[in-house]
Amino acid sequence: MLKEPEVETSKVLFLPHGREVDVVAGESLIRAALQAGVHVNASCGGGGVCGKCRVLVEEGSVAGGISERLAPEDLERGYRLACLAHVEGDVTVRIPVESSIDASALNNQVTPRRTATIQEVDFDTLKEQGLFVAPVVKEYLEIPPPDAQNNMPDVSRLVEELKLKGNHHKLELTLPVIRKLPAVMRENDFKVTATLIKPVREDGKILVTNVQAGDTSAQSYAIALDIGTTTVYCQLIDLNTGECLAEKGDFNGQISYGEDVISRIIYAEKGEGLQTLQRVVVETINTVIGAVIRKAKVEKENISTITIAGNTTMTQLLLEIDPKYLRRSPYVPASTLYPPFAAVSVGIDLSDQAIALVFPQVSSYVGGDIVAGIMGTGMYRSEELTLFLDIGTNAELVIGNQDWLACTACSAGPAFEGGGIEFGMRAAKGAIEDFLIDPVTYEPMILTIGDERPKGICGSGLLTMAAVMFEMGVINNSGKFNRELKTDRIRCRENVWEYVIAWQDETQIDRDIVLTEVDLENLIRAKGAIYSGCMTLLEEVGLTMDAIERIILAGGFGSYIDLEKAITIGLLPEIDPERVTYIGNGSLLGARMSSLTNAIRRDVVEVTRRMTNFELSETPSYMNNYVAAMFIPHTEIEKFPRLKTRMESRNPKHEAA
Repeated sequence: MLKEPEVETSKVLFLPHGREVDVVAGESLIRAALQAGVHVNASCGGGGVCGKCRVLVEEGSVAGGISERLAPEDLERGYRLACLAHVEGDVTVRIPVESSIDASALNNQVTPRRTATIQEVDFDTLKEQGLFVAPVVKEYLEIPPPDAQNNMPDVSRLVEELKLKGNHHKLELTLPVIRKLPAVMRENDFKVTATLIKPVREDGKILVTNVQAGDTSAQSYAIALDIGTTTVYCQLIDLNTGECLAEKGDFNGQISYGEDVISRIIYAEKGEGLQTLQRVVVETINTVIGAVIRKAKVEKENISTITIAGNTTMTQLLLEIDPKYLRRSPYVPASTLYPPFAAVSVGIDLSDQAIALVFPQVSSYVGGDIVAGIMGTGMYRSEELTLFLDIGTNAELVIGNQDWLACTACSAGPAFEGGGIEFGMRAAKGAIEDFLIDPVTYEPMILTIGDERPKGICGSGLLTMAAVMFEMGVINNSGKFNRELKTDRIRCRENVWEYVIAWQDETQIDRDIVLTEVDLENLIRAKGAIYSGCMTLLEEVGLTMDAIERIILAGGFGSYIDLEKAITIGLLPEIDPERVTYIGNGSLLGARMSSLTNAIRRDVVEVTRRMTNFELSETPSYMNNYVAAMFIPHTEIEKFPRLKTRMESRNPKHEAA
């Protein structure tokens, strides 16, 4: 059901290093260098301001790269600024001495960047595998008008024609449909289109939720919605083609009342707190829905369903269900299953006939967003033993295949979303997202989102900084800086040691951007929680990491994870990157697929019932694993043999653990 998207790539060879990398056409040379693990001096984040990333294009051609910081004779010889030059085809680039490092240090560079293979859904396979069972059908009907000899009620006439079309299940009309039926039938000479919600099971009934004058069967749409703790994402789906017509995301308005689910549960317990949080999230939902409707230029009346996936807390807040018992032992949700309901009944701005369907939960901390991801990836139907990992403020993990599933959740904290980090920020323009360091001068090479001057550090940048600094010996396995290094980047300020990532005059914020030992402590705690969650769940089901055949990463953070760097700091167990795939927003993926086929809705209840949940707080081995993971990468470097070999080859005297 998942396929790799087809993309055009080009080869970039970096000299004198002899490193070659495949990049997407149009990629900048500076990002290609980072992907290859080649250091090019760059301190402005890739904005073309510092002029330090001069490179010589020896073969092939690039687009752009011209700057007033390059002399005319340099431009004529083929020099370009790597941050402004974009790959047009295969190209050979030489890194000149002034832009590179001492050749004797080349072997000390960190490993090339390796990200997960990004995969997308191939909806054609739904039909090929017999999984496509349309949940919504619009039937165009030409109904014989009544006369003296045939004066059946309007409802009976509609039902009779629908049965003639092959709808043999019991048919049930909603009251709003009955109310509008007489006028709609006569508006266009008894030519109407009925919207049918098909049953998930054979013994179910067909619900007639709308009737429209004329033929509107080509205009059939659904909304897929992911309600996250931080963001809300929405897709508008064409039910006839499976195509996503528009997508929109926005920050969840509840952020103003707490960054995480615990703080929002606490707020919900105060006075009108629950009602406030429900109203605020609905306002965000209506904003993103309105945006996709305007972009796709569709009528609300032609949207028949909205499929909603969210964690357990977000689901209960949307439905205005008191969530306070979710954080109290034994951590019991109000329900794991919710009936379909009219979307307008909770304030969602759709027509009266739009039906809302909510993904079920497993437990207080493994919610409908994770269930949707499991359903969307199809791992519950696969023979392959799979580890599904969704990383955010909380990390949810699922292990299993078609025979069994086990799950758990652990609190990683906000470090990967910029929280608890002095200059941390969410992924946005100006956030430092990638990083290398010169092993001789210890000067940084940074890139920012949007290639702007830096203003903070996002989660992927933080992870990469820690990994690179550890491999270069800038920090030790406890996250403490090497104070013996000859660089003014490492300093002590107000009794806290730090490394200056960007000087004040290079930033947008008129301050030095630094990474502190306190920041590194928070990162180590976050990565330790995720790693120990993986190990504990594996132990509880009697497996080791060697048994895992496939790893699926989900969530916004997963798209930016450099796998080798994540392994280097001990966020993930040491695994073959070829076994890792990235699916993006798994919650939204599952909601979209559920909008398109009843096969997902048919299976989801059974899947949730066979997912065995482990509460880590009640699992004795978790704390032992957590304490052992509070180092980079771990107290036992033998658990990371590739990293150990790599570091010993660079510096036999380096103490990796």
